[in-house]
Amino acid sequence: MVTTPILEREAAPRLSVVVPVFDEQDVLPLFAERLRPVLDGLGVTYEVLTVDDGSRDATPAVLEGLRRRWPELRTVRLRRNSGHQNALTAGLHRSRGQYVVSIDVDLQDPPEVIAEMLLLAESAGLDVVHGVRTDRRTDTPFKRWTAGLYYRLVRRVVGAAVPANAGDFRLLSRAAVDALTELPEHLPVYRLLVPWLGLPSGEVAYARASRAAGRSKYPLSRMVRLALDSITGFSAAPLRMATWLGCAGVALCVVLGGAALAAYLWGSVVPGWASMFVALVFLGAVQLLCLGLLGEYVARIFTTVQSRPAYVVAFDSHAAPRRHAAAGR
Repeated sequence: MVTTPILEREAAPRLSVVVPVFDEQDVLPLFAERLRPVLDGLGVTYEVLTVDDGSRDATPAVLEGLRRRWPELRTVRLRRNSGHQNALTAGLHRSRGQYVVSIDVDLQDPPEVIAEMLLLAESAGLDVVHGVRTDRRTDTPFKRWTAGLYYRLVRRVVGAAVPANAGDFRLLSRAAVDALTELPEHLPVYRLLVPWLGLPSGEVAYARASRAAGRSKYPLSRMVRLALDSITGFSAAPLRMATWLGCAGVALCVVLGGAALAAYLWGSVVPGWASMFVALVFLGAVQLLCLGLLGEYVARIFTTVQSRPAYVVAFDSHAAPRRHAAAGR
């Protein structure tokens, strides 16, 4: 007779909290100290699934220490740094809860809002509840300006269904998580993918706090990369922009050519390098921009054709007892 392992028979928790972490040894104890009372007070079964995205500091040791004192804490360790969105993917794919909340560890998104999210989802029958930042005074002016520019751009390109100032702090139902899991995305951007599903959704507003400890893992280069992935992954508008730039360049050349011909016929040709220099630089810039936009799309095609996994799991504390049980049989 084939027996089912205990961990496979156990009921799924009501709530899973997915937390991507990367070099967060300083803030992890503060995060656990604040998150645990919130979840214990919900009166539902839960798991906290931390995804260690190849940390190089003492993060794995800190997580192991927390796990010994917090039975609901589960750790998944990736073999290498795969990026925030891929670490989030690993957490969503391995979560077991009927509802799944994703939250960053830096405490800029308040864990106390999770209770409000769960209550709204259950009472209104929603599959998605977005956490929307209504107060970003703790961010730098440059951060607020670039964030506003990003959301205006993606809402114009992708559609108004994308909530403004909604990051990766959200609640998903099991149906929403399963729908995301079935998508063949190699470069996911969940703040756009989730609204794209078109599932019943709501919003919970909150004030964004300052980072509790440590340094931000999202410098300007990663924000630019996120913007490029967002646009190229959800719209062909940049390719059309390259076409319009080419048309504008041709029109400008026709105008300049007509002006040069008219000057020649009137006998007022004045030799000079400035107009020629500006025309060459403009046309060269347009060509390079168009090639760069094409390269972004070709790179996405290349990544998809390779079909390499977006992440590789080295360890899952939930699966470890199962392996030990299998070895003892």
